[in-house]
Amino acid sequence: MANSFWETQFVLDPPPAPVERHGDVDLHLPAGDGGGHPAIVVVHGVPGPPDAPDARDWPLYRGYGALLAENGAVVAIPRLTVVSPDDLTTVAARITDTADLVRADPRVDSERVALWFFSGAGLLIGDWLRDPPRWLRGLAATYPLLAPLPEWPPVDSRFHPIDVLATGGATLPPLVLSRVGRERPEVDAGVTAFTAAASRRGLPLHVVDVPNGRHGFDALDHSEESRAAVRAALFHLLTAL
Repeated sequence: MANSFWETQFVLDPPPAPVERHGDVDLHLPAGDGGGHPAIVVVHGVPGPPDAPDARDWPLYRGYGALLAENGAVVAIPRLTVVSPDDLTTVAARITDTADLVRADPRVDSERVALWFFSGAGLLIGDWLRDPPRWLRGLAATYPLLAPLPEWPPVDSRFHPIDVLATGGATLPPLVLSRVGRERPEVDAGVTAFTAAASRRGLPLHVVDVPNGRHGFDALDHSEESRAAVRAALFHLLTAL
């Protein structure tokens, strides 16, 4: 790769959206001054390389923020830092705080909110499946890590989304999952186990397959397949809102 991943351009080219920086959270804003917009919290991949710049400034997440804002959503992207699995608890609290922040924004319909998880942030989806709040209308996960990697030290059970699905109890929001064909085997094994558990549980799940896609296809693989996959995930998440 000529460029580092965090320098690589998004596969789509939406018009830039106005961005407000509220401390560690960026808000990407749709056109118009009115209220009543749905909101989407974009949870960038974790952990990131220690020398990487703030993920909110990566072209990839700037692109997602602009794309979702173009489609009428207020988009909240928090800055997250994970050095070890022990940091996941702190990061999970940051996501909850970000959802609270965007729901309190007068431009947002506080009852129409979704969350979109990427890569290693997929481990954090368990909290939202265990006890989804009434305002959570949908979830998305793109090339997600859905089980801790074998070489990791023990990870708190709340960050095992597959086990969370087995507990039952809650009425679950719809989930769109983007799955790549050229995934690392240990990551793909978690995705396969999760989709099987979702089927047993009756989770309303839509899978977007990207057969030739790599982990990070939305920045690495500039193909019509990649563009179509991003649009499909976008469509299904917005439909839930």
